[in-house]
Amino acid sequence: MDRQIRPIYEALDTGSNKSAILACNKILKKQPTNQLVKALKTLALVRSQKVEEALIFCDEILASKPSDDATLSAMMHVLRGLGRHLDMVTMYEDAYKQQPGNEEMGQQTFFANARIGNWKAAQQIATKLHKQFQEDLYLYWCVMSTYLQAKDPATPANLRAVLFKLAHRLLSQSPNISYYNADRFHLHVTVLKELELYDEAFQMLEHDGGKLICSLNLSCEELRKEIWKLKGLATEEGARAEKRIVEVKDRNWLEFLSVLDATFCDVPVSGSEDAAAARASCEEQIARARELFSKVVEEDGVKDRAGHLALLELEQRARQHGLSNDPSALTSLMESYFATFGGKACCYEDLKPYVGDAAVSAARWTTYLEAQPASVASIPDIWRHINAQKLLRYTLAASALTPEAETRRAVELFDVYLQGLSLGKDLPSFELQPVDDLVILAAEIFVNSWKLSGDEAHLYNAAALLEYAIGQSKMSYQIRLHLIQIYRLLGAPSLAVEHYRGIKVKQVQNDTLSHFILSRASTFSLSSIGDLTFTTECLESSRIYLSNSEETAEFIVRAFGGEKYSQIPDIITFEERLDNSLQRDLVKMEHVRMRVAHEALNSELIDMELIELKFIFDRSHHDNRDFDILANYQPRASASFNDQTQFAGKIPGLGWLSVFLKIYIRAFQMASDLDDTVEDKLLIGDRPKPSYDPNTKLPLKERLVIRKEEELGELSATEVQLYDFASALSEWLTPYHDYARPPPSAVLAEAAKLTEQKTGHTLKNLELPPEANGNGKKDEEPPTVVEPPTSIAAYFDDMLKQIKEAFASKALSSELLHLVTLAQEAFLLFAIETVRFKTASVVKQNKFGALSQYIKEIRAKSAATLTEISAELVKSAEADATADSRAAIVAACKPIIQDSGLDHDFVLNVAKKITDSRKQILDGVGKGIVKLCKTHA
Repeated sequence: MDRQIRPIYEALDTGSNKSAILACNKILKKQPTNQLVKALKTLALVRSQKVEEALIFCDEILASKPSDDATLSAMMHVLRGLGRHLDMVTMYEDAYKQQPGNEEMGQQTFFANARIGNWKAAQQIATKLHKQFQEDLYLYWCVMSTYLQAKDPATPANLRAVLFKLAHRLLSQSPNISYYNADRFHLHVTVLKELELYDEAFQMLEHDGGKLICSLNLSCEELRKEIWKLKGLATEEGARAEKRIVEVKDRNWLEFLSVLDATFCDVPVSGSEDAAAARASCEEQIARARELFSKVVEEDGVKDRAGHLALLELEQRARQHGLSNDPSALTSLMESYFATFGGKACCYEDLKPYVGDAAVSAARWTTYLEAQPASVASIPDIWRHINAQKLLRYTLAASALTPEAETRRAVELFDVYLQGLSLGKDLPSFELQPVDDLVILAAEIFVNSWKLSGDEAHLYNAAALLEYAIGQSKMSYQIRLHLIQIYRLLGAPSLAVEHYRGIKVKQVQNDTLSHFILSRASTFSLSSIGDLTFTTECLESSRIYLSNSEETAEFIVRAFGGEKYSQIPDIITFEERLDNSLQRDLVKMEHVRMRVAHEALNSELIDMELIELKFIFDRSHHDNRDFDILANYQPRASASFNDQTQFAGKIPGLGWLSVFLKIYIRAFQMASDLDDTVEDKLLIGDRPKPSYDPNTKLPLKERLVIRKEEELGELSATEVQLYDFASALSEWLTPYHDYARPPPSAVLAEAAKLTEQKTGHTLKNLELPPEANGNGKKDEEPPTVVEPPTSIAAYFDDMLKQIKEAFASKALSSELLHLVTLAQEAFLLFAIETVRFKTASVVKQNKFGALSQYIKEIRAKSAATLTEISAELVKSAEADATADSRAAIVAACKPIIQDSGLDHDFVLNVAKKITDSRKQILDGVGKGIVKLCKTHA
């Protein structure tokens, strides 16, 4: 038998699913009851996307309650592929019941529950395994499961303390002390911390075994610090940290923070009886800490920054508590720090927190920085100049920020950048130029000039500078991120995509960085004419979430197997944050907006997206997006670079997502025949975990019509208009959809018929009433048709007016596209919500002739308006990609054009790329609108 099955495994391993199915069929002809071969065939069907057929075999195998390892392993992969994790648990539990003495089966049952976070069942299984096999391993599995159950948000608050006490009792009963294993020790102390048994935890930590573990294990050392802090031992911890700094030469910044915390733990309270004594004591501690840090500075010199930074932090805290007697001390320390570390890249970020302190003499500090020479003799020299320029810029007053002054600063910085390139002339191509930050600084200054003046020419200068710089530092993600922001503003999305792909985003970075290119990406999508660039980017960035759901659970299993208990909560948090990622669902929303412009509005698209969007609407979200990665060198008196270059002026967040979910869920509900009953019958896989937000307990219908001001605050003014349009449209059409929608029994009957045609089998657990063969006649009269709200038709007139004004004022292409694509989206929403009434039989049967006429009138009017907009866009696209427009960009970049390096030809090439990209998007959107109007006519 092994010889017959081996080719099936080989075919599955190589992705030859068709070959695997054929091999399985060959064996099943002779052995029709072979469960392993059926399971392997089911796996091949799942991987071939033949879900309906796979479900039949899957249910058949589960009903037989398999118990052999090979079949269970194959079925585990099948059920994971179908998202049926609860069935996986049931399968292993049934197998374990059949073989209660099988230790391996017990472990697999425990792991099955751990994969889905079913910690109560996992704890019960671990308890059973411990009683049966008397292994300490299972005792700690039980403790860890109990701990995780207590930390689960679904666990009632009054039960958590009980569970922690249970975990403590289990640990107390263990015959072996946990000092022999760092992770067991970590788990034991963590449970004590949760129960606030700090004295007992302290005794464990002060035991010789505990000290040894903490000295060798960073997680346990961090836990020890936390326990000491909770126990109120800040002074003792400070003394311990001081000893490590002096004797062991430990330069971990956490040790310096411990000394600082100890120094200020007894800060005097004004007005108290012993305030004077407390002040004197605190001043003595400050003097002692200053002496310690000064010795460290003397010993380390330029080798380590910790002592220097500690002196700065000490002085700032002393000043904040009114314990500093020298008003110029902080400025002197900053000057000293700059003199020592000004030639290092970290200097600006290190000093920035102290620059804004009131104790810093702005005039003295500015004079000091301005005295730094603009030397390009060495890398430390150029970094000293870069840091001085960053710090000077950070403190610029608003009155100094004029377009003329900013342009002059940018040009001066770019001149130094060109001189400094000689320092990196021999570097390999994958290395960054030492002077990159100068050109980034210059580009940000040009962007600030644009914000001050509204003159698009400054954006062209910034783009040209950065394009030249990326040619010198091909691997600079900072330069590419800046270019992405600027190209999106200029309406050149293809160039933004090119640079985003140049960053080579990997793994979880798709969650943290994809917002740079996919935020409001539907504005730049040409899916309506078949260009799926942005649709593909959405799918590519979303792979990490599928990978997370498939792989992270296995990391939890491995952590239990390897007894890495300290890692398990972090892995669970990571999994939960990715599963409920805000960016994941923002990208999903953009993908839906692109799909409706590209695909036919059939029940498959509408029903599938409706179900998924409802799941998202019920989800609690975590915002994992990284905005800080984008360097910001703008003055503190102005907005950050990210805010200045934010497309549409607002950052989409949870409020934005909530509004668009409401818009599309209501629209898809109109067009769909699904209700909750039908959805439950047809849903494949487990439902997502419910949200613990009390607001999600309200009925969906109520939640969809709630308007919140904080949500509207994340929308642009044009998006608010779209929301108003969509709300009015839904309210007008809802009664007619509710009346015309077929009953659930008819929908299920149709689904059963289609399934039987595809697979030859009927739907499982489906009982249909005898009359479920059609819509049937309705008892009540159809709702009276009323005129549509004037705001629906007026919306398109208003959008046409705004778009004409944008053309006339020569608005940025991105602003123009934002208006146009939202007008197009309104037309698509209208098409979705009226698709039911395009069928003549539905109109006739439900006596909706008057409604049909209203719909035709609005459709014709909106299509005519969009066609007019389309003509203007196409005309604008042609005018933009001419020699004159490119020459205008070159002329705008005159301040930065040099005879060597960034010359006329280079700028002309950049201008050509920008105008070609802009033409592509304007022309594509214009022609796509015409196509959509014809499609939905």
